[in-house]
Amino acid sequence: AHRGHLRGVAYRMLGSLTEAEDAVQQGWLRLSRSDAGDIENLGAWLTTVVARVSLDMLRSRESRREEPLDPIANQAGGHNPEEETLLANSIGLALLVVLDTLAPAERLAFVLHDLFGMSFDEIAPIVERSPTAARQLASRARRRVQGARAVPDADLTRQREIVDAFLAASRGGDLNALLAVLDPNVVLRGDVAAMRGAPPEIHGAAAVAERAVRGGARAAQPALINGAVGVVVAPGGRLLMVLNFTIAQGKVVEIEAIGDPERLRQLDLAVL
Repeated sequence: AHRGHLRGVAYRMLGSLTEAEDAVQQGWLRLSRSDAGDIENLGAWLTTVVARVSLDMLRSRESRREEPLDPIANQAGGHNPEEETLLANSIGLALLVVLDTLAPAERLAFVLHDLFGMSFDEIAPIVERSPTAARQLASRARRRVQGARAVPDADLTRQREIVDAFLAASRGGDLNALLAVLDPNVVLRGDVAAMRGAPPEIHGAAAVAERAVRGGARAAQPALINGAVGVVVAPGGRLLMVLNFTIAQGKVVEIEAIGDPERLRQLDLAVL
């Protein structure tokens, strides 16, 4: 029971199943070197240790500007990429993407408090701050996760309906359903990283629908992008591409695909 909980904490902290398993293993090793008889609450003690290990790993990664390990590397480490994909999907691809934009201490405070219900008195010594400062870290993280809405909620609801319909039709290979949400003169444009050998612009509903069906919307999930509804494509929770939608009169008139890592870092992403 402890191992599953600890892996959940570490994975939400690190966004990598391999690194999460390493953090959990370090927690058990530290337990083996301690006098378990002196530990009143084993679960809380292990959670604190694994959280500290994860925080150190995040800070080390940030100082070297490293990305989390990719699914192929995870397979070499003995993990099945499909297992990591299922885990990422169960948590929410958009949430994992947004968590990766937080500072390490903010991420820890948000994960432990908002996702696992730990008190700020418990979190404070892990991040080496006062309980009040730990609360502020979580609050800042929460604002980033929830995002600033650039359009009214009513418009967001309608945008979400259209984007959901686009994704469902793409996954189902339903060309007619795609044509129903695409403007006849819709344009799909993207950078080199996003288009991957395709022309930089694709014009017309039929051509855009065919491209969407071919992509299949795998690892895609709605998210707030710069305050409007869009799509993040994040295999295993690692941001690969973003789709920005321009919607007019209930139809998609333009889709911008962004895959360039530098441009992706500049986007304001939040969970819907």
